[in-house]
Amino acid sequence: MVVGELTIECDLLVVGGGPGGYVAAIRGAQLGQDVVLVEENVVGGVCLNVGCIPSKALITVANKVDQMGHLKEMGVSVGSLDVDFSQLMRYKDQVVSRLTSGVAQLLKGNGVEVVQGNATFVSANLARIQLAHEVQQVRFKNAIVATGSRPLELPSVPVDHEVVVDSTDALSFSEIPKRLVVVGGGYIGLEIGTAYRKLGSEVTVVEATSQLLGAMDQTLLAPVAKRLKALGVTTLLSTKIVGVSRKGNEVLVSLERDGVAETLQADKVVVAVGRTPNSQSLGLEHLGVALDEKGFIVVDDQRRSSVKSIFAIGDVAGGALLAHKASFEGKVAATVAAGKKDAYDPVAVPAVVFTDPEIASVGLTLSEAGRLGYKAKATRFPFAAIGRAVSINETEGFCQVVYDEAAETILGIHLVGPEASDLLGEASVLVEFGATLEDVGRTIHAHPTLAEIFMEAAEVGLGLPVHQLPRKS
Repeated sequence: MVVGELTIECDLLVVGGGPGGYVAAIRGAQLGQDVVLVEENVVGGVCLNVGCIPSKALITVANKVDQMGHLKEMGVSVGSLDVDFSQLMRYKDQVVSRLTSGVAQLLKGNGVEVVQGNATFVSANLARIQLAHEVQQVRFKNAIVATGSRPLELPSVPVDHEVVVDSTDALSFSEIPKRLVVVGGGYIGLEIGTAYRKLGSEVTVVEATSQLLGAMDQTLLAPVAKRLKALGVTTLLSTKIVGVSRKGNEVLVSLERDGVAETLQADKVVVAVGRTPNSQSLGLEHLGVALDEKGFIVVDDQRRSSVKSIFAIGDVAGGALLAHKASFEGKVAATVAAGKKDAYDPVAVPAVVFTDPEIASVGLTLSEAGRLGYKAKATRFPFAAIGRAVSINETEGFCQVVYDEAAETILGIHLVGPEASDLLGEASVLVEFGATLEDVGRTIHAHPTLAEIFMEAAEVGLGLPVHQLPRKS
C-alpha cells in the first residue's frame, strides 16, 4: 500500500464497515487487492452494533424469562423472577463487543487498513476522508459503497431520543418502560414490542395499515397474532398517529382510528416504521451515480452503479434490507472489482422475523408463484404433529411448501413455529438447488427433530402422509 503525504493509494476502497462492507473488504484482500475500509464509527455496522445482534440478545433473554412461567406444567416450580435490567444491558453490550472485536481482528489479519472517518467522493477514483483532526485522501481503482440505512422518521412523531425514540435507542433503555407504545407493526416493531412485553412492559403496537407484517405472507401471521393476544399485547390496526406531546416524564400519543380521536399515555414511544438509505453526503451526485426515487443506489447484477468504478451493496442498494444479503453482495462486488467473474443471482433470499413464534420464509409464496405463471400448489404440515415440538411444548405453527404442480419442484418454503430461524437453513438449500417433493420426502431426517417437518410436508404434497390422517373425499 503506497502512502503519500496526503494520499493513500489502494486497489479497493470500501465505505462502510457493516456486514456488507467488512465482508467485501476481507474478500477483496483475499483476492490480492490492497484494501482500505472507511468506517465512521465501529466496524460491524448497524446489524452488529445496534440492530440484529443486540436485539436478538434482548429477545433471547425475554424468551427465557417467558419460558420460566411455563415450566410448572412440566413439573418444575420456580420462585419469583427478578430481571436485573442493568445486567441485561451489560450482557447485550458484551455480546456486541465480543463480535465487533472479532471483526476488527479479521480485518487486521487479512491486511485491510481500517480508517475511522467520513468519506466523500471527489471523483470516480478519489475520495476525501474527514478524520478526527485532519483530512486524508484515498485514490482507488474501484470503490464499494456499503453505508447502509437509518431509521425512517415520521413528521407527526418527532424523535427526541429520550421519550420518543427509534429502534436503536430502544435497545439501550436505562430501565424497562412500564408503558410502551410501538409505532409500526412491521418486523422491527413486533420484535421489540414482544421482547419488552415479556420483560414486563404494557405494550401497544400502532399500525397505520390494516395488517401486521404487511410484506409477509399473511397466512403465516395467525399464530403470531394469537400469541400477541395471549401475551397481552394490544394491536391497533388502521390507526393513524396524529401527534405526540410530552407531559413531564410521560408521552401523550394522539391517535385517530375509524374517525375517532384517542389518546394513549406512555413512558416511551418507539418509532419503527422502516428505514431509509444513507446515500446522501457521499458526493455521489457529483459523479453521476444514479439513485432511484427513494434514494437507493441503482446497481446491476454485479452490484456496479452507473459509474463503472463505483459499486454499491446492502441497504444503500435497495432490495431486501437484510444483513446476509449485504454480505453476499459484498463478496460479489469485491470479486468483480478484483477482475474476476461473478454476479448476484440467488434464486431466493431468506428472511426471518424473530416474533413468537418465529417466522421464516424463502422463495415464492403461492400467490407470487401464480403471478409468475406457475401452476403452483401448497402443502402444509403442523408442528403439533412433530414429536420434538410436542416434547418442548412449542406446537404452534406449521411449515408450508409451495411447489410447481407439474414438476413438483419446490418454489418456496415458509415456516412459523419453534426455531424457524434455524430451520430456514435447510429450506434455503432446498429452494436454491431446486429440490423436488420426492427429494425431500426420500431424505431421511433424524428423529426426534423439528427438521422432520420438511419431510412430512413433502409427503403430504406427494399424497403419502404417514403422520396425518387422510382427508375425506
